[in-house]
Amino acid sequence: MKLIVQPDAGVAPIVTAIKQARKTLDIMVFRLDRHEITRALEDAVARGVIVRALIAHKNSGGEKTLRKLELRLLAAGVNVSRTSDDLVRYHGKMMIVDGRILYVFGFNFIALDIAKTRSFGIVTKNRRLVQEAVKLFEADSARQPYRSGYDRFVVSPENARERLAAFIKGARRELLIYDPKLTDDAMLALLKTKRKEGVDIRVIGKVESKWDLEAEKCPVKRMHIRAIIRDGRHAFIGSQSLRKVELEKRREIGVISHDKQVVAQMRETFEQDWAQTDTGRKQAKKAERADKKEGKEPGHAIAASA
Repeated sequence: MKLIVQPDAGVAPIVTAIKQARKTLDIMVFRLDRHEITRALEDAVARGVIVRALIAHKNSGGEKTLRKLELRLLAAGVNVSRTSDDLVRYHGKMMIVDGRILYVFGFNFIALDIAKTRSFGIVTKNRRLVQEAVKLFEADSARQPYRSGYDRFVVSPENARERLAAFIKGARRELLIYDPKLTDDAMLALLKTKRKEGVDIRVIGKVESKWDLEAEKCPVKRMHIRAIIRDGRHAFIGSQSLRKVELEKRREIGVISHDKQVVAQMRETFEQDWAQTDTGRKQAKKAERADKKEGKEPGHAIAASA
């Protein structure tokens, strides 16, 4: 399993993945304006790859934008389907290469998300995750019900509330959360309970002040990721915020990872971002003063807690 960190990685991992396809490429698209990706899809079709794209029935750009995207993909030789309108929005973003490599993205395939936004993507060859992703793609393409079959593949509205609640309940020491807008009362009540149990909870994103959770604005220009790092050993990466609409009324996709390297990289990124927030700077200054008072080298306390 590998992690993609934006804006550091840029468009290269996506283009490279498309170039590696030999037989099939299934891609679920919410928004796309990167011409490098469109060209890579064209080249894939030209070398005989069967490319299928599932695009949302609705996005913030409206019908004209979606129709333009649809026509652009069709012109490239891509088989295009529209999602059903039975959910408020189909916001999931994923790609399956040759039926054996799964990419799940927190970001859209647009310049703003890729070049200026803090986000993550996950790459995995885990057979069960890939199988679930293929099953979901086939179901949504055919506008048929999807039935969840693997607890590490998190899909809204089918299983996200249950899986993410269980994930949070499993915390013993620490929860580090990226969430643009955390508003679901049940999830917030659960986080408050975990805090009372002594779990250190920090949020980069927005939380109502009444919940008394430590939250800071993302120091990167923009944030478009939903992620939770638990106890430095497990992580969730996906497209669903802890919001009622994203848990219960939209198609959102996420993955739970136990990969040590991926989780460590996510935690390191979070700590780097947190250090640039107002609270993070105050904590660093406080630690530095404590170090000086005890005669330690500056940064000792921070390193010890990281």
